[in-house]
Amino acid sequence: MSLPTLHDLHRPLGSTGLLVSPLGLGTVKLGRDQGVKYPNGFQIPDDDEARMLLRQAHQLGINLIDTAPAYGRSEERLGPLLRGQRKDWVIVSKVGEEFDNGVSRHDFSAAHTRLSIERSLKRLETDFIDLVLVHSDGNDLHILNDCEVYQTLAQLKQEGKIRGFGFSGKTVEGGVKALEQGDCAMVTYNLNEQAEEAVIDYAAAHGKGILVKKALASGHVCLEPGMDPIHASFMLLFAHTGVASAIVGTINPLHLAHNVATAAKVIRQL
Repeated sequence: MSLPTLHDLHRPLGSTGLLVSPLGLGTVKLGRDQGVKYPNGFQIPDDDEARMLLRQAHQLGINLIDTAPAYGRSEERLGPLLRGQRKDWVIVSKVGEEFDNGVSRHDFSAAHTRLSIERSLKRLETDFIDLVLVHSDGNDLHILNDCEVYQTLAQLKQEGKIRGFGFSGKTVEGGVKALEQGDCAMVTYNLNEQAEEAVIDYAAAHGKGILVKKALASGHVCLEPGMDPIHASFMLLFAHTGVASAIVGTINPLHLAHNVATAAKVIRQL
């Protein structure tokens, strides 16, 4: 019996024209192991392990890959690993946050935004990035109202260097404002945290895209004994019509296969 896949369950990401798998592969663990909020330590996969993980994700019907400059070496590793496969992947990256020597810093200026995109294009070995999100430091409204990053991303979209842009924020007000002018918001939404549900509601009503981060609470989700936390998490997520895709950051092939099988089952049930 073949395992369930997501190949026939791709859906539109708002009105971007992008079709994405309901699960996306997060790649922070390909690039850094410092300052990450996971319950257990892990070892960064070597190139062969990373290549096998990407091949498995693709075979399971995942076409969305999530990276960022703040994910250490993630982008520069993905470039060579995905050579010859550009048409197979929807690539999401970010701007605004840098991670150097174990410390994060933020820069939302026009100059840094352009520099960051040009560097990401080079690292990822591509002519365009499908979607770029602003990596917020939590001051969402300040970034959107007083910084140049969003206007710069709009210009880069017109120039064809990115296909869509949006915001990975931490507040409802920021998420909604970002969707008024942008294409997509990335929100935290899981069994433990649902404060940003209003952003998903807004997106569903206005034809905008939603990606969910921390869908499994970074591995911290807790439930009653006997309940499958993955199944319960995906029931919550995919019951909301506004959710296009949830990013899962596993580097464990068995976890990835289980996540995909569970998501496929849940979506077909709903």
